[in-house]
Amino acid sequence: MSVFHYLAEAVFFGFIVLVFFGGLLTVLARFLMHAVLGLAVAFVGLAGLFFHLGSPFMAMMQILIYVGAVCVMLVFGIMVGQAPTRTEQLGRRGNNQFLAVSTCSLGFVLVTATLVRTRWIAVSERIGDFSLQHLGESFLHQFVLAFELISVVLLVAIIGALIIARKPQETLES
Repeated sequence: MSVFHYLAEAVFFGFIVLVFFGGLLTVLARFLMHAVLGLAVAFVGLAGLFFHLGSPFMAMMQILIYVGAVCVMLVFGIMVGQAPTRTEQLGRRGNNQFLAVSTCSLGFVLVTATLVRTRWIAVSERIGDFSLQHLGESFLHQFVLAFELISVVLLVAIIGALIIARKPQETLES
């Protein structure tokens, strides 16, 4: 095998590590802003995986929508939200640890079983050229559902930002 093959595998596993540690930072962060930073790191790693696996359109949409819109909306929500007044509010409660561990374990087993049983094909067999014409045809034929789902997520992010930015209504006194 050539050096480029090993380099491509190293880049692939680097993106996987980026997604893993970004997700770990998101889950274990003590402050909400650090959790959003971890989420952005995980999204960038996922975009790198999309690009590495031959889907530059999905990689660009991942960065544009999730890193650009959703994470910015979350940061905006943190900035306008109310800060905790006591340090006890920052503590964690372990009420559902068994449920969380069992759900994560089941998800890990399912993903691992899927990865083991999948027949992988070489990337060079799947991708075409990166011309604007090929990208447009792929967008209109192959990636229509993905684009529509991404646009729905963007719509939800915009609506969420509007709800967060809206001033609370004053209560009516009877």
